[in-house]
Amino acid sequence: MRSNRHIETLPFPGFPTDLQAQMTSLNATADGACILTENLFETRFKHVPELIRMGADITVKDRTALIRGVKRLHGATVASEDLRGGAALTLAALSAEGKSQVLNLSHIDRGYDGFDLKLRALGANIQRLPV
Repeated sequence: MRSNRHIETLPFPGFPTDLQAQMTSLNATADGACILTENLFETRFKHVPELIRMGADITVKDRTALIRGVKRLHGATVASEDLRGGAALTLAALSAEGKSQVLNLSHIDRGYDGFDLKLRALGANIQRLPV
């Protein structure tokens, strides 16, 4: 059974805009479709073109993304444009089939100390390559 979801970012105590990018990655491979509306920031969908490069089926219009879940993402080289988007791309890469490379790690590093080390401690097959 395919399910449909609608998520809207809202000020506290609503759904946090800081989790919107990660929720986009999660829904990229979830069963069914998700409408995700970003009510707080105009440019919070910078990660979407990179997810599409990995095989995600996402359409953005204004502040709303329609995410149709696909069976599997595939590995790709993608670029982080911001902190939360970079984290979302890293999580998507971990679930993708094949190898992925996330560029512009400085965005991730400024907000998530030791992100790769923490993910590795949880069992992720991830490594930081020298620049």
